[in-house]
Formats: sequence, C-alpha cells, structure tokens
Amino acid sequence: MGIEANADTWLEDTRRSYDTVAASYADQVRDLLDRTPEERAVLALFTDLVRSRGGGSVADVGCGPGRITAHLSRLGVDAFGIDLSPGMVDVARRDHPGLRFELGSMTDLDLGDGSMAGLVAWYSLIHIPDTRIGTVFEHFHRVLRPGGPLLLGFHVGDTSKVKTEGYGGHPMKVQVHRRRPSRMADWLDEAGFTVDEHRTLTSAESTLGGILLARRRPDRR
Repeated sequence: MGIEANADTWLEDTRRSYDTVAASYADQVRDLLDRTPEERAVLALFTDLVRSRGGGSVADVGCGPGRITAHLSRLGVDAFGIDLSPGMVDVARRDHPGLRFELGSMTDLDLGDGSMAGLVAWYSLIHIPDTRIGTVFEHFHRVLRPGGPLLLGFHVGDTSKVKTEGYGGHPMKVQVHRRRPSRMADWLDEAGFTVDEHRTLTSAESTLGGILLARRRPDRR
C-alpha cells in the first residue's frame, strides 16, 4: 500500500501524533536556532522584507511549540502562530504567553484574502502529501498581499516514509516527505509565486535542509 493510499486519514494522524509528543518535542527543538546561524540569517532577511513592504501581520503556519513565532517577534514583526495540534498550541501558549497562537490547518487557512504581510512554513510542509501541496500554496497565495514574502524550510530528498516513533519514544503515525527544491519551486510557480532565493544546507535543523524564499505575484501568471 503506497504512502498516498491513506491520504484521507493523514491529517487526523498528524494531529494526534503531535498532540502525543507536544511537550517532549518542544524540549528537543527549543534551542535549535542557537545552533543554526544560516537559518537565523534567513529569518532576519525575511523580517527585513516584511518591514520594507510596510509591515503587518506574519503567520507562522504549522508553528508547533512556537519557537519560530517567538524568534520572528523578537526580530520586530507582528508574528502569530497557527498549528493543527491542540497540544502544540497549548505548549506554545505556555512557553510564549505574550504571543498569539491559534488552531488551524494550512490546507484550509481561516485568514482573510490579502491579509498577511508574510508567511513562514518552517519544516511544517513535510507532512503534506503531494496531492495537497497545490491546495496549500493556493491558500498561501490567497492570504498574502501582492509582493508579500513566503519563507519555507523543508527536508531535501526523494523519499517518503511513515514515522512511527519519535521525540522521547512516543508513538507517532506521520508521513514525512523529502523533496527537491526544484520541485517545490515548480509548485510555487504554478500557485503564483516567484522564487527569489533557495539553498540547501546541513545543520541542527536537518541533515539536508532546503530553504526557499519566494514572493506572491500580483496574479498567477
């Protein structure tokens, strides 16, 4: 049975898995940015782009325990987090009480058209099946202002697997997809984005990570 065969249940499996590991996951990733200077530099560039375009709200989509949301806020942008997992949202609110965190799914973003000055999806697209990536990027295009920056972090490769255990030995059932930057760029182009920068790197975030910085075109051409 292929990894896409149970696509109708992947969202609930992902939610349940991250509810299970929320506290231990937060403990393991809390200080990763301290060890990833290149990622910090890209996040700083992203926030500079948001401010250069007049500022506004920035959504960290798939925020988990809120560490990237908090970092963006410290860099001076109006950042808030959205996550599928109630357990993750609870941990984010506990660890970052001054920030806003909401329940939601990137497959059906409950945000107004053109309401966001920027979007970040930091290693949160890795659980989205290929068949739903287009839908996710269409939502990103819809909610971003024209010219608004989109920052993606993801694992690079050609394989997908089901993760059954993690973050302290807790049971999980999540699909983990590794993708080539060129494929991600093609999907972004189809959804109406222009990719301005991409790189691959090895760091505490990923044994081989990809970073794409794109911006929303005024239309889909």
